[in-house]
Amino acid sequence: MAKRMFPKPMPPWWKKCRTSFQALIIPFCCFQTVRLILLPTTFDVLLLGVLIGMACVLYFEWI
Repeated sequence: MAKRMFPKPMPPWWKKCRTSFQALIIPFCCFQTVRLILLPTTFDVLLLGVLIGMACVLYFEWI
């Protein structure tokens, strides 16, 4: 694993928030994908892109 950018440990509330987001981001992505398939709009495409980006950031622990 690569060296962490922040040498100080994260506060406990931040770890709890990140864990909650990790648990919720995949269902949100699935829901948004179904919504995009049924009724595609520009906003839905952009929102799905942001959600997928957030999922990647949380999965790879970039923050």
